[in-house]
Amino acid sequence: MKRRLTALLLTAVMGLTLAACGGKAEDNMSAISRELGSGDGQVHIADVELPLAGSLKTEGMTPEEEARADELRAMAVEAMGIVNTRRAERGLPALAWSEDLERCALIRASEIVSTWSHTRPDGSDWWTVNSELMYGENIAKNFKDASGVVEGWLNSPGHAANIFDENFVTCSIAIYEAGGSLYFAQEFGY
Repeated sequence: MKRRLTALLLTAVMGLTLAACGGKAEDNMSAISRELGSGDGQVHIADVELPLAGSLKTEGMTPEEEARADELRAMAVEAMGIVNTRRAERGLPALAWSEDLERCALIRASEIVSTWSHTRPDGSDWWTVNSELMYGENIAKNFKDASGVVEGWLNSPGHAANIFDENFVTCSIAIYEAGGSLYFAQEFGY
């Protein structure tokens, strides 16, 4: 009887934990990368306006939206700091923040709300936001803070491979907010 009660309690705790985290980790994160020079010489730079509900201030935002954008950007910068700390622990150099990649990341973070995939809503590859800059991508959703999303990425081999890739030298993270959920895109470059 005591074992059955213990098993029931453990099952309940695990179920609540998964529910609080939004389900299985595989459902909340995805990673991909491509080789330098891939893309058959194609240059893609998407002509997409930056969304109004993300971690970058854009024209037309209300003061409240600007304040929220500042909060989300601070979270993205904090996540980048954690990434660089973890890279340093492995003897890897820090990744440099790229404002151009940050704009790409915000576009991708807004796109994964409707299309949870490394394929863009128009069917093109993830890196076509700017093919001259984007060589690796980690995406995540339903995390509440910087440490949570980075730990989630680090606990996944594909995501960790991007974070610890010694060839990447630039990176940026952007966060898009929709329906009370946060969508994260981390973009890497050479």
